[in-house]
Amino acid sequence: MVIFKIIFVFVILNLQTVKLFSQQVKKVEAISLSGDPLYKIELTPDRKKEFEEKYNFALQEFLNDSLNVDKFIWVGRQIAYLGNYNDAINWYTIGLKKFPDNYKILRHRGHRYLSIRQFGNAQIDLEKASKLISNIPDEIEADGLPNKFNIPTSTTHTNIWYHLGLAFYFQKNYKKSEEAFNECLKFSKNDDMICATIDWLYTVKRRLNKKDDAQKLLDKITTEMQIIENHAYFNRLLLYKGLKTPQELYSDSETDPVTIATQGYGIGCWYLVNGDTLKAKKYFKEVLKTSNWSAFGFIASEVEVAE
Repeated sequence: MVIFKIIFVFVILNLQTVKLFSQQVKKVEAISLSGDPLYKIELTPDRKKEFEEKYNFALQEFLNDSLNVDKFIWVGRQIAYLGNYNDAINWYTIGLKKFPDNYKILRHRGHRYLSIRQFGNAQIDLEKASKLISNIPDEIEADGLPNKFNIPTSTTHTNIWYHLGLAFYFQKNYKKSEEAFNECLKFSKNDDMICATIDWLYTVKRRLNKKDDAQKLLDKITTEMQIIENHAYFNRLLLYKGLKTPQELYSDSETDPVTIATQGYGIGCWYLVNGDTLKAKKYFKEVLKTSNWSAFGFIASEVEVAE
């Protein structure tokens, strides 16, 4: 126990140093698939203050209850929300020494490996997590970035399978990606998770030339679905169903970079599977002009452009 407290103090001091250092110079968090440095995503002053307060609170909560793995994970999530993805990965790595083979820590480290483009490491973590949860009941996962209704929409099982599906997708292993998203769909019980999962699964099936199977998935999507937060995925699916146009999705009035990346990538995929590779590339490149490079639509667009 003493050795872990020493390690945690060292990491905490290191994180404080990084925070001070990052105020002076740009911090490289990852390298893009084209070889360009990806700098720490800058937050607005208000957002930064909010996340720093949440980080400090989470850290104190964990130090007061250092055997609580959920409180440990909550610290890691706050580190990542501040844009420090590598520090979050290091935090989770230390945690796996304290809480060996913990599927929740593996799930979150896998997510952040995706953020920094280490898809193989993400796959290893998430595949291991998927085996560890095989006989464990599903549970709702608390939201680190709550929606306006403060209603969590994902679960431990859906998050593990969802991120594993992405790890395979970013490596263009569409067969394995399809398997992972099929598993994710089994645990998707609300309209938000159903839309998010079917969206990627539809794209995967089109890549595998399973057009009829992909169309059957769209039959599950209706305009009456009650969407709380995954509006961008819902809109992509409406595009695939022919109920929206690309122009409606990619409106000049949209300012949120994650939404632009998500919907822009969907439009690119729509053009791609319909044979217009030039327009597809145009939208993928437009996505890469946005600022939030950790968004999955941004990462997927990188994969496409790097071909």
